[in-house]
This record gives sequence, C-alpha cells and structure tokens, in this order.
Amino acid sequence: MPPRKLFAGAKLREIRTRMDLTQKAFAAKLGVSLPYLNQMENNNRPLSTTVVLALAEEFGFDVTELGSGEAERLVSDMREALADPVFADPPPVADLRLAASNAPALARTFLGLHRAYREVHERLASLDEALGREDARVRPSPWEEVRDFFHYCDNYIDAVDRAAERFAGGDAMAGPARAEARLAEAGVTVTREDTDGLRQYDAATKRLVLSSRAAPETQTFQMLLQLALLTQSPLLEATLDLARFRTGEARDIAKIGLANYFAGAAMMPYGAFLATAQRTRHDLELLAHRFGASIEQVAHRLATLQRPGAKGIPFFFVRVDQAGTITKRHSATRLQFARFGGACPLWNVHRAFETPGRFLRQLAETPDGVRYISLARDVSKPGGRFGAPTRRFAIALGCEVAHAGALVYADDLDVENARAFEPIGISCRICERTECHQRAVPPLERRLRVDPDRRGVLPYHVE
Repeated sequence: MPPRKLFAGAKLREIRTRMDLTQKAFAAKLGVSLPYLNQMENNNRPLSTTVVLALAEEFGFDVTELGSGEAERLVSDMREALADPVFADPPPVADLRLAASNAPALARTFLGLHRAYREVHERLASLDEALGREDARVRPSPWEEVRDFFHYCDNYIDAVDRAAERFAGGDAMAGPARAEARLAEAGVTVTREDTDGLRQYDAATKRLVLSSRAAPETQTFQMLLQLALLTQSPLLEATLDLARFRTGEARDIAKIGLANYFAGAAMMPYGAFLATAQRTRHDLELLAHRFGASIEQVAHRLATLQRPGAKGIPFFFVRVDQAGTITKRHSATRLQFARFGGACPLWNVHRAFETPGRFLRQLAETPDGVRYISLARDVSKPGGRFGAPTRRFAIALGCEVAHAGALVYADDLDVENARAFEPIGISCRICERTECHQRAVPPLERRLRVDPDRRGVLPYHVE
C-alpha cells in the first residue's frame, strides 16, 4: 500500500495558536511560504516532510501526535452513526474526513446529537415501562458521555498517571502490602469477609471491607481505588472540572473511572511497566506475575501507554460479553469499535469463550487494508461459591502488524503471507465487504440486487 498522506490542519492551527504566532511568523519558522501554510491548515495539502521535521526541531513537538488517530476515530464514529437507517443518503467518506480534520468540534456535536436521537428512539421503544412515571423524560446517557471522554483522551490521563507513578515510588509497583500500609496511614482499617460485594467502605468508622473470595490482584486494585478516592480527590476533581460533564451522574461515574485509572497505574507504574513490557516482548502472563495483576488488568494497562515522548506500542483493547456486546473498548490504532451493538463475528474474541484459559491468535485485515495481530482470551469471573453466577467476558488486545516483532505472540505466525490474514470489519452496516458469509444486515451505502432464481450464502447481491 502507498504511504498515507498526513492531513493535520486542525492540529497545525492548534500548535500555532498555542505558540501565539501569526500565520506569517509560523510559516517563517517552518520554512514554508504563507500560502502553503494556509493550504495545510485548511487541509487542502498534506503536511510535507519539511514541516514535520521543523515541528520536531524548532518546537520540540512529538510528531507522532500528528497521527494520533482522533480524526480517524471521528470518521469511524460518524460512519457508524450515518449508517443508521434514519439517514437515507450518507455523505462519502472523503467528506467525513474533511469534517473530522477541519471541524472536529462540529463532528463531535453531530455525534452527540445522533446519540441523543438514539436515546429518544430507545426510550420510545420502551414507552410502556415509562408511562405514568414522573421521571419519564429524555436524559443524556452519562455512561456514554464518560466513555467518550476517555475515548478521545486516548485513554491516557497524564496528571493522574504521573501521580500514581509517584505513589508507587521506588517499589516499581504498589502491591497489597504498600496499599494496606497507606490506608493505615490514612486511618483506614482493612478487613476481609466472605461477602458477594468486592469493596465496601464506611466513612464514619473508616473501615474498608474486601471480599475474601476475590482474587488477590482484585483486592489490591480495590484498596488502591479506595486510596485514590481518599487521598487524590483534589486531583480527580480538577480533572473533572476540565472535562465539563453535562450531568452530575456523568461526573460521578467519571470520578470512579479516574480512581480506577489511578489504581491500575499504581499497580503498574508507567516507566517500570513500559520497560518490562518491552523486555518481555509484551508477554501478558509474565507481566501479570511481575506486577501482581490479572491478565485483563495488564491488557488494559498496555492500551494506555500513550505518554508523549515515551509512548508504547499503540494497542487496541476490548472486552465483550457472550452476546457480543462491547463492555470496554479503547483503541490507539486505526481500528475502531462499534459504538452501538456488537463486534464483527469473524473476530477471534468471540471464539475465546470456547477455549477458556487459552490465548487465541489471529492475523486480521480490515476493509481499509490495514493488517493487525489480535490476541484473545476468556476472562470469565466466577462468583466464588456454589450457586453464585459467573460473569462471562472475553478480551482482545492487538496492534498493527508492523509491530509484530515486538510481540512474543507473533512468533511463528506467517505475517508476510497475505492469505494468512482473515477479513474482519467493524459492524455490518458500514462494512464494505460484499462476500462476507457472516453478514447480518446489508451495508447501507451499497445498492442491492435480488434474483428470485438464485440463492447464495445471502438472499441478495451487494453491488
């Protein structure tokens, strides 16, 4: 495939504005003409190599941020939203790329509007339950708002991550003993009891009860989460102020999310974790053993290593339930996940339920021609006693195949063989593949032809 041209006009304008420079002064520092800079800022021309080098040398700018993927995420999200049957004639992808690059705020507003429309539609679909209730009114989804907050932060919150790293200190990790000792310093007594809940804190007595049935790494995580809520509140509140959530519910959910982030970053401090991940070639089991974490915690942490100037491999991470519903998702790659509904059924994450305790490897190619290596594993969570329900999940972690050499899981895979890559997509409504045997619904942007005298795998032919 030819190299992709880099259109980053919005990012270029942002850098110039942050430096308080006029277009003329900025063009002079970059070594280009004023008209050329104007064309690049308006995405009429891609960034040249000269400009990229000047940004790094003149301003010390981390040029990897130019391809950070926000525009691609916006394009992917808009394509999925526009696949909704309410839109009869979706605009071409080229127009979406222009909107994402030149007017990202407008694109995000459109996505918010479509999300509100879906919420109204879903509420009307269940109107029989809402009739007669005082709270039967349309409200934004705080869960989706928080999910989008982390999504567009690349799932990396610098201030919280660095605070967790300082907390871990020279131990290179915040293990159970350190977490319990810090809680004791805060006057909190930790006890373990045979309970169904994972964590319960009584502020009046300063008593933290953990489930004795929970795994050791889960107990450590819950202690660190409680420490974040007790000792890092000013930092968490300041971060929430910057996010400007629309509802108090969203802010409350996001605070727990930030406390979770702190807990994971304290268990697996950025510098030590990144170095160990590189040294072990991202072996999840070795990392879990070294940092006293679960496989899921390690996979999630790998997907957050996006610190400017010290970035790890850009991974995607997703968790699904048995119905295929995505319950966690993040991508620092060009691969984006369906915001509504399930993931592509051809993806190996769905097969992980069939092979509990084993890693499944897959070479996959998306319709845009980008190739990935994907690792999937069942991470179901038993209830810890007879009769308690088991929460069944599977996770997938992966990256573009260009990074395969840094992954132990890529050993002996034929990454040079194009036929070794399985075709996958995002969701059927926006997938461009015409011959997929697992297609559930037709692609909305394509015409269909129905022949009553012929029946293939599908009852229609996609033109």
